[in-house]
Amino acid sequence: MRKAGILMPVASLPDRHGCGTFGKEAYHFVDLAQRAGFSIWQILPLNPLGYGNSPYQPYSSFAMDDIYISLDRLHEMGLIEKAPSYHKYAAQIDYEAVRKFREPYLKEAYANFKPDLNYSTFSYQEWVKNFAIFMALKRRNGMRSWLEWENADEKNQPVNGKLDLKPYQDEILYEVFKQYILYLQWKDLKQYANDRGIEIMGDIPFYVGIDSADVWANRENFLLDDDGRPIFIAGVPPDYFSATGQRWGNPIYDWDYMEKNDFAFWVERISYTQRLFDIIRVDHFRAFDTYWKINAECPTAIDGVWVEAPGYQLFDTLLGKTENLQLVAEDLGDLRPEVHILRDHYDFRGMRVIQFAFLPEESDVHDRPHQLVYTGTHDNDTLFAWYREKPQAEKRKLRRYLRSEGFNTHSFVNDVISYALTREADLVMIPLSDWLHKGHEARLNTPGTVGAPNWMYRMSSLAPFAAKTAYMRKELERAGRINTEE
Repeated sequence: MRKAGILMPVASLPDRHGCGTFGKEAYHFVDLAQRAGFSIWQILPLNPLGYGNSPYQPYSSFAMDDIYISLDRLHEMGLIEKAPSYHKYAAQIDYEAVRKFREPYLKEAYANFKPDLNYSTFSYQEWVKNFAIFMALKRRNGMRSWLEWENADEKNQPVNGKLDLKPYQDEILYEVFKQYILYLQWKDLKQYANDRGIEIMGDIPFYVGIDSADVWANRENFLLDDDGRPIFIAGVPPDYFSATGQRWGNPIYDWDYMEKNDFAFWVERISYTQRLFDIIRVDHFRAFDTYWKINAECPTAIDGVWVEAPGYQLFDTLLGKTENLQLVAEDLGDLRPEVHILRDHYDFRGMRVIQFAFLPEESDVHDRPHQLVYTGTHDNDTLFAWYREKPQAEKRKLRRYLRSEGFNTHSFVNDVISYALTREADLVMIPLSDWLHKGHEARLNTPGTVGAPNWMYRMSSLAPFAAKTAYMRKELERAGRINTEE
């Protein structure tokens, strides 16, 4: 079945309190997506935002960021008084200010919450306990990286278990409470979408952040020195985005240990993510084949080596321990053929991004039935901004190609969207910002850069989306990609 999806991060949705949440506007977004005929809603990672507010440097692979808790839904649950609006119409997310505003209400809800059996069952999960302790200690240490904590027992609690947790008990339970509320609110929202024929595509980073509960509690899975610091770090060599490569700083996995341990870390990580989403997009899929290994002392990503990963052994184990796993492989960039062979061996969908592979001569990435086509991703500029910055000669060349393919309206963006929807691929994903002809202000991230304005874009209203649903539906019907669920 041919389907179409819409890419929109939860954080970028409107909300009365400065950042998108699992609240009313998210349900409204689902209603509009159904009205337009979409079958999939793709989001970005929901994990706790780490360095630079990046969802790809999270404090945990399992937990969600409490910034997504809807204060209005807490009020409906009778846990807080109704909160006034805050930064309701802001064009960007001020993460620090929004968190500061929300904190008293989250603590009020915690004080009024009465645990039940479901809460107790949730709290006994190993990742919940690890994350809650980690965050409680992290807050005690002024949110500094766990590598900088002065108390050796706090730093090494997962290793030696010497820390008396009684003085931290209230802070630990507060973190558990927030994760429980997040889980409840997300599962309700996901069920609402599923009931309307819309699947949720989540996103899981390949690597985890060094300053995370994942590394703090599972150090044996990573190449670290005796003090817990990375010996090698992750990134990619020089490419289209950066002349010096991208030095991400994530620790490298100890694949030898993982393989001896039946890849338990990955099995648990993917299995839990599968409970949250219908489809999982795995970022940086190529690292399951070969990964760029940089000495931690190197200031750039230029000096590194490609190392083979045990991708086949991992996926054989993973697929043997999970059912109905739908993975999308982010297989972009200059890859060796073995990456595609690995992808195709397990029949995973790959990706094609129109901005990278528009003209036939620009790429060897061609249409395939089992593929996910994008106009652009969270790492690209919007179509409108991308086209606007092209030299006139290139613009003419692009328009000539579109005309040769039968697309010749007065709107380049509309023509590219129509072009994408008519590709052979069974899935096509269009960012909402492209449908709405947004400019550079709507770009989510520029690879190789950290901090503002990355990850800060948000909509103040869904009215522009609502106004365009009839047009979207017509386009999806024309391409044979309509969701007919009523």
